[in-house]
Amino acid sequence: MKTIFPDFATVSRGDIDLGALQATGIDLVLHDVTSVADLPSRLAPAEILITNKIRIGPAELAAAPGLKLICLSATGVNNVDLEAAGTRGIGVCNITAYCTASVVQHVYAMILALTHHLAGYQRLLQQGAWKDSPQFCLLDYPIRELAGRKLGIVGYGELGRSVAGAAAAFGLEVIVSERPGNGSAPGPADGIERLPFEQVLAEADILSLHCPLTDVTRGLIDAAALGRMKNDAILINTARGALVDSAALAAALRDGRIAGAGIDVLPQEPPVDGDPLLDAALPNLVITPHVAWAARESRQRAIDEIAANIQSFMSGGRRGRVI
Repeated sequence: MKTIFPDFATVSRGDIDLGALQATGIDLVLHDVTSVADLPSRLAPAEILITNKIRIGPAELAAAPGLKLICLSATGVNNVDLEAAGTRGIGVCNITAYCTASVVQHVYAMILALTHHLAGYQRLLQQGAWKDSPQFCLLDYPIRELAGRKLGIVGYGELGRSVAGAAAAFGLEVIVSERPGNGSAPGPADGIERLPFEQVLAEADILSLHCPLTDVTRGLIDAAALGRMKNDAILINTARGALVDSAALAAALRDGRIAGAGIDVLPQEPPVDGDPLLDAALPNLVITPHVAWAARESRQRAIDEIAANIQSFMSGGRRGRVI
């Protein structure tokens, strides 16, 4: 089956083994990058489409009359018009739990970098402050232990649970928010009591976001939410950029309303129109280009999971199917 992967460079820089995909017997065509102008012609022969983030709506589906299956190299399905695909009888698959270890590592890398002010101390070293110091160490930035502090989790699915599971190694106490906006009373979540979102905001020393982007959660962390957080709290977002009001967060960091933030995602990616969080002068901000998921092992696992979904489809199965 003719299989097109129009944005292959989103998962590989020449370091991924395609053996599992090739073993399915598909006729695989890879394009590292595909422009909007080139997309219709590249989609035209596709029976199977593999994509990461390319928008697939009615026009793109119309460009591929023989399309039978869309395989996403991601968990989120926001970039595919599921209703339009369903009307055409096109199956859609996603993958889950493929990048958990990578995201957990990234979350704690950000927490530790912010708590220990690694960037600040590196700048001092580069400026010669240690060389010129009258003592053996520099204490310009405050360092606090994680032990005994509270880690607030918003979104207690695969990633939220895994981040919570690693907390014990640092002596962190985990508190879990109820699902924002669902209107239900707090209840147990895998043995952990869900607390009202506002209570988690107020109590957390570290707030880590792992919830999906919906109409309810868009702008969840706005000026009001940031105002409820502790002045020495830090915010981590490895979920979806639009969960956070970038301008409000930039202002909170600039004014010292919160102590720091680790941001891996922005509302627009790539941020061709700019973003308030890209201001290099913002204090105690770690910002990375949507790479929390991107350990080589995770990217390899993504390809292998896609291959398993395709093999299932070709055998009449529904592995990984969203529709």
